[in-house]
Amino acid sequence: MAHKPIIQIAITGARVFGRAFAEAWRQASAAQRYAQTPGGRAAGNAGLSSSSGITLDEAYKILNVAPPAPGQPANMEQTMERFKKLFDTNDPTKGGSFYLQSKILRARERIEAEVREKGERDEMKKEAEEGWKPKVYKDR
Repeated sequence: MAHKPIIQIAITGARVFGRAFAEAWRQASAAQRYAQTPGGRAAGNAGLSSSSGITLDEAYKILNVAPPAPGQPANMEQTMERFKKLFDTNDPTKGGSFYLQSKILRARERIEAEVREKGERDEMKKEAEEGWKPKVYKDR
């Protein structure tokens, strides 16, 4: 008679495990569908910065700067000019908004990060084409 409770425990455990597995499967498939949508994180991840959380297009709109033509670097002089003007205009001590000021700062950081990454990619590409040339110091 001891086998009956053991079988019931095994069946109950299998049901619990089966339900947990089915729920995990549903959550994983929902997350995958979300990532594949245009508004999902994975789809827009190329445009997002992990530190600022805004897209490059949004950064250009916040600073009211025209995005550069494809293949061209961003105009950092114009970007910094707009940043300084908007940042000073929204200074909380002058009656501005701290929230807007932080958005403006994050937009500038996002554009700077993109310019820095593009410069690094171009440098790596140039180095790959020309070959690695170590820096040689003659005084050592």
